[in-house]
Amino acid sequence: MFDNILGNEKNKNILEKSIKLNKFSHSYIFWGIEGIGKKLIAKEFAKNILCLEQKENCNCKSCIEFDSNNNPDFQLIEPNEGKVRIEQVREMQRKIAEKPIISNKKIYIINDADTMTTEAQNCLLKTLEEPPEYITIILICTNEENLLSTIKSRCTRMHFDSIDTEEIRRYIKQNFPEQEISQNIIKLSQGSIGKTIKLNENKDIYENIEKILLNMQNKDLIEIVQMSEEIYKTKDEISSILDYMNVILLKLSKQNIKYIKCIDIVEQTKKRLKANSNYDMCIDNLLFNMIFIIHN
Repeated sequence: MFDNILGNEKNKNILEKSIKLNKFSHSYIFWGIEGIGKKLIAKEFAKNILCLEQKENCNCKSCIEFDSNNNPDFQLIEPNEGKVRIEQVREMQRKIAEKPIISNKKIYIINDADTMTTEAQNCLLKTLEEPPEYITIILICTNEENLLSTIKSRCTRMHFDSIDTEEIRRYIKQNFPEQEISQNIIKLSQGSIGKTIKLNENKDIYENIEKILLNMQNKDLIEIVQMSEEIYKTKDEISSILDYMNVILLKLSKQNIKYIKCIDIVEQTKKRLKANSNYDMCIDNLLFNMIFIIHN
């Protein structure tokens, strides 16, 4: 059922058993870091719940329409401008009131459910308290803490683990042989295939970061600032850039303990940026302090 989806074997086995026994919760929370396959697993689970024949490679009406995104008994709800809003939940509730058309179940997946507004969550709670017997709702989220405790208490909660870096490396080699992804980027992804692929789209930036840090002992401040010009222009990626710096600095610290102090500088920079300090000044301060530490 989940053969083409990497990782989280325990959760996949639990869901497969539910399918075989035809026993499902009316609501689930799938939570874990971004990019580890939660939505893929949720959709495959939904497809198999709705399947009319319960067999591999099925071509029943439900499966055919599911694969073509036309199954009336299934809906995937995505955030609207960064939030899942009360209007979307109310529209879902209106459709929930209608009985299934093809299968004997209806499945609703709310992706990035942790972006639901408080009003949307309170509205959803009404459905979770008294769900129709034919309904299963799956909430997918990264930060479970953003969900109301009253919602969490009414759902079957399943935590999805990060994927082993060696598994990610093998998966990428098999499925994206044309892409060369460094071990450092895989480490930065923290067990997320989606994040690995996304980070690799900007691999030139990360290769430059590595070059800057490797040359910091041999360059003066002006040269380092010139090499770092791209950092000043890449504000949207700064969180990942700073995390990548720490990956490289940690490796360098095995050769020179001074780089541990540089990690502290990176962490201080993160705090300043979160406090909405001036971006360029934060980067200036980061580079100046790291140069000072390495050269003294």
